Amino acid sequence: MLSRVADSIYWLNRYIERAENIARFLDVNLNLLLDMPVGVGQQWEPLVLTTGDLPHFQSDYGEITAENVIQFLTFDANYPNSIMSCLQAARDNAASVREVISSEMWQQINSFYSLVRDASKNQSLPSLANFLEEVKQASHLFVGVMYATMTHNEGWHFGKIGRLLERADKTTRILDVKYFLLLPSPDDVGTTIDEIGWMALLKSASAYEMYRKRGLHRITPAGVAEFLILETEFPRSIRFCLREAERSLHHITGTPIGTWRIPVERSLGRLRAELDYLTMDEIVARGMHEFLDQFQNQLNQLGGSIFETFFDLGALVTQTSQSQFQSQYQ
Repeated sequence: MLSRVADSIYWLNRYIERAENIARFLDVNLNLLLDMPVGVGQQWEPLVLTTGDLPHFQSDYGEITAENVIQFLTFDANYPNSIMSCLQAARDNAASVREVISSEMWQQINSFYSLVRDASKNQSLPSLANFLEEVKQASHLFVGVMYATMTHNEGWHFGKIGRLLERADKTTRILDVKYFLLLPSPDDVGTTIDEIGWMALLKSASAYEMYRKRGLHRITPAGVAEFLILETEFPRSIRFCLREAERSLHHITGTPIGTWRIPVERSLGRLRAELDYLTMDEIVARGMHEFLDQFQNQLNQLGGSIFETFFDLGALVTQTSQSQFQSQYQ
């Protein structure tokens, strides 16, 4: 497969997943606002802090208010990680590989983009919750359409890797918002306010019912974090995402799982193996925020390795030349 095509399918899926996860990101705070007792202050700054784009926000908006943060994360066309910008980027990538993806995928992307564009004209807070739910549903529909209508070849697996790595990254960030930033006061740890916050997080990750059905009746910070990090069967847990991404990577390379012949296979395998042998006690001992921050950096490095291995044309030319040189003298 051409590296250009693989790159576009990979990023098409990352941008769709990113748009969905930004909606989930905002949903955490909206659920908290609805459920928190009267008198508990709103917290919007943590949402911007966790994106890592606070300087961008400050230069364009200055004051941190609910309206400004919502505009920044949802409809700001000048912010590359807003929902609007993500859908525009996804649409551009889809257009560049129109001959590879299915007509149904193309139609769903256009419908998704139109949904966000039309919603940008009505940005009132009461309608925001419905809009965020529509964004999540549109993303789910795209994933289902892609699964059902696109040949499960290399391109499909590149798309799957992009989606799962993006999901793993955003799960770390949504956990970090609650665990490190959104609790109003240390005095509230273990209180009803604290439990409401963890319930909001589970619901925003579509994990509340599955958490309960796993037999975890009591909502605790460690229990929620363990479910979203280490659970093997829940599709939004970090461990699940890395395991499935590794399977798709080995499908592309043809290398059996558990072995490696190129560095990117080793990087992803090591990251997945770390979660296989990690316990929640070890994560807590290391520090939840510190663990999540380090894991985000590792995922970023993995993304860079995928680019260098499969999408960087300069690197591909160099690798091909080296391979040809070696074959001439063997």
